Amino acid sequence: MSDRVILYDTTLRDGTQREGLVVSLADKIKIARRLDDFGMTYIEGGWPGSNPKDVDFFAAARAMTWKNAKLAAFGSTRHRSNRAETDPNLVAIVAAETPVVTIFGKSWLLHVRDVLGATPEENLAMVADSIAFPRAAGREMVYDAEHYFDGYKDDSAYALATLRAARDSGASTLVMCDTNGGTLSDELVAIVRASIAALSADGASEVVWGIHCHNDAELAVANSLAAVANGVRHVQGTINGYGERCGNANLVSVLADLELKTKYEPVPSGRLSELTEMARYVAEIVNIAPDDHQPYVGRSAFAHKGGVHGAATARSANAYQHVDPGIVGNVTRLVVSELGGKANTQLRAEQLGQQLDGVDPKALSQLIKQLEAEGLAFEGAEASFELLVKRHKAGYESPFTLCDYTVLVEQRGGAELLAEATVKVEVAGEVLHTAADGNGPVNALDTALRKALGAFYPQLDAVHLVDYKVRILDSLEATGAQTRVIIDSSNGVLEWSTMGSGTNIIAASCQALCDSLEFAIWKTGAEVRRRDERHFTTTAQANGSANATRARRPE
Repeated sequence: MSDRVILYDTTLRDGTQREGLVVSLADKIKIARRLDDFGMTYIEGGWPGSNPKDVDFFAAARAMTWKNAKLAAFGSTRHRSNRAETDPNLVAIVAAETPVVTIFGKSWLLHVRDVLGATPEENLAMVADSIAFPRAAGREMVYDAEHYFDGYKDDSAYALATLRAARDSGASTLVMCDTNGGTLSDELVAIVRASIAALSADGASEVVWGIHCHNDAELAVANSLAAVANGVRHVQGTINGYGERCGNANLVSVLADLELKTKYEPVPSGRLSELTEMARYVAEIVNIAPDDHQPYVGRSAFAHKGGVHGAATARSANAYQHVDPGIVGNVTRLVVSELGGKANTQLRAEQLGQQLDGVDPKALSQLIKQLEAEGLAFEGAEASFELLVKRHKAGYESPFTLCDYTVLVEQRGGAELLAEATVKVEVAGEVLHTAADGNGPVNALDTALRKALGAFYPQLDAVHLVDYKVRILDSLEATGAQTRVIIDSSNGVLEWSTMGSGTNIIAASCQALCDSLEFAIWKTGAEVRRRDERHFTTTAQANGSANATRARRPE
C-alpha cells in the first residue's frame, strides 16, 4: 500500500458553509490560486448548480492555468424522479468542465427514506447513475458517502452497497464521511477496516479510500489521521478547519502531522515552511481573525511566558516545543522579550521577489512587530509589505505625497446621502488640489485621489477596486474600536492587496488606498510626466473636476 497521502481541499465549498464566512468571487479565485501555488493536489471549487457565484467561478477557472491542482466540481446524486443526463444538477456539474467531479450520496437509510423520500433500491440506482454520467464525459470520479459512519452503524450491508454502486459505476475514490462529526476514533477505525476489507474481498478493481471528517466531537484531525493509519490515502478537509457547525478537519494540522509525525508522505511535500503564511493568508482573505492558539501556525503556538518555560526555552529551543517552529514557517516567542523574526522577514520578502539589498532584516522585523501591534497585519496584504521593504531601500522616493484631504458626508431631510472628498497631492514639486463626489466617503476619496494623480500618472485609470474589507480589532471599544481595512485592487493584469489601520475608518481606508496607488505606479514602472507633457486644465476638464488647481510647492 502506498505511503503517499493525497490532500483534497474543500475550503471553497465546505469551508464557506461556516456561519459568518462570506467570500466574493475574487476571494475564491485568490484562495484557489494560493492553494495551487502551495501545491495542493485537489481543490474543490464549489457546487456549480447551487448558485451563480460558483457558476462564475468555474467559468473563470477554465481560463486559469493550474500548476499543481486538479479542480473538482461538487454536487449531489440525481433527483429520484430525473434521469442523470437531464438532471439540472448533474448537467451543470459536467458543464463546469473540471477534470474531477465529486458526487455525494446517501449511505444512511434514515436519509434515504426521510430526507430523499426514496426507496433503498432507488437510492442505489441514483448513486450509480450519478457517477456513470460524468464518468462517461471523461471526468475522474470521487464519491463522497455522506453520513457513512452513522449509516454503517444503522445497516452496514446497505452502507457497503452504496459504496459498491459508486465503485462499479466508475468512482475511483471512495470517501467515507463522518458528516455529523460525532464518531469516536475507535469506532471509526473499526468501520474503516471493515469497509476496506469488505470491498477488497469482492475482487473488483482497486479504489483509493478517502476520509471526510467534521469536528463536532473535536476529533476531525485525530480521526483523519487514524483513518490514514488504517488504509486511507485521500484526506478531505479545509484550511484552518473552516466549515459548518464546528468545522471540518483542519488540513493545516493534518499536513503538518503527517509530514512531521508519521511515515506517510503528504501532498504537497516539502512545502511546510510556507504553511504559516498560507494559513494566515486564507484567514485574511475570508476576513476571519487568525486563531492565535491554532496548532503549528498560530501566533501563540510557540510562545512562552516568563518563568520556568521561558528560561528553559531561552537555553534550549526544544525544551518546550514539540517541533522546530521554523519548519512550518512560524517562530519561537518569549512573551516578555520577543526573539526571532529575522529569518521569516527575509524569507517572506524573497518569496515575493524582493531582495532586501541593504535593508537590515532584523530592524525590518522589529518594525513589522511594532506596526502589527498597532493594528496592521501584512498577511493577506502583500503589496503593503512589498512597499514597506521598498521604502527602506536606499534611494527610494515615493511617487507622490498626500498633503492633506477632507471628506464630507451630508444628508438633509429625506434626500439621498451625499459624499464629497477634497485632496491635495504633490508630485515632483507640483501640487494638485482636486475634489470629487462619491456614493460614500471611501468612494469619494478614491475618486478624488485618482483625479489628482491621473494628471501625473494616466496609467492609474486602469486601476480599479476589486474588494473592500473592514475588520474590528477590539470590539469592546464599540464605535471607537481600532479597525483594519484591506483593499484588493487590479489593473486588469495584476491583482494586489493593501491595508490600513486606525480608530478612524476613513484614515485607515485612505492609507490602504494610497498604498494601492503607489504600488500600481511602482509595478508599472512609470515615471512622472514632465512639466511640458502635462496639461492640467485639459486633464482637470477630462476628469470632470471644475475645481482642480495647480500650485508650486512653497520653497
